[in-house]
Amino acid sequence: MTSKASQYKVIKTMAPSRHGALKLAERFGQKLVCVRHRVDPTGTTRLTTVELVVERTPIHRRSDTVVTVRIGFGDRASRAAAIAAGATWDRDAKVWRMPLRVARALNLQEWTGEES
Repeated sequence: MTSKASQYKVIKTMAPSRHGALKLAERFGQKLVCVRHRVDPTGTTRLTTVELVVERTPIHRRSDTVVTVRIGFGDRASRAAAIAAGATWDRDAKVWRMPLRVARALNLQEWTGEES
């Protein structure tokens, strides 16, 4: 093969249960996601490619640690961004409460404390 398969245009995508993919479904079993037919840029060669599952792992999401952040009264842009990201104002403590990932994304690194 002289050119990369990614340069070939996909002309057909088939589920493993479709006619034309059954032989490959027998060969690869439950790991087969789909079968694709690709044509090279000149239209003279067709490739049959398969997409396989090679690894399956559970996703472990981190808990959203809530932090308290002080935003200066005059910093309207940061305050608006925090509100848009779902931060809540704690009137008694006079701080914003938001997940740590939101504080980092908004570059509000100077938080005052953490909660669970």
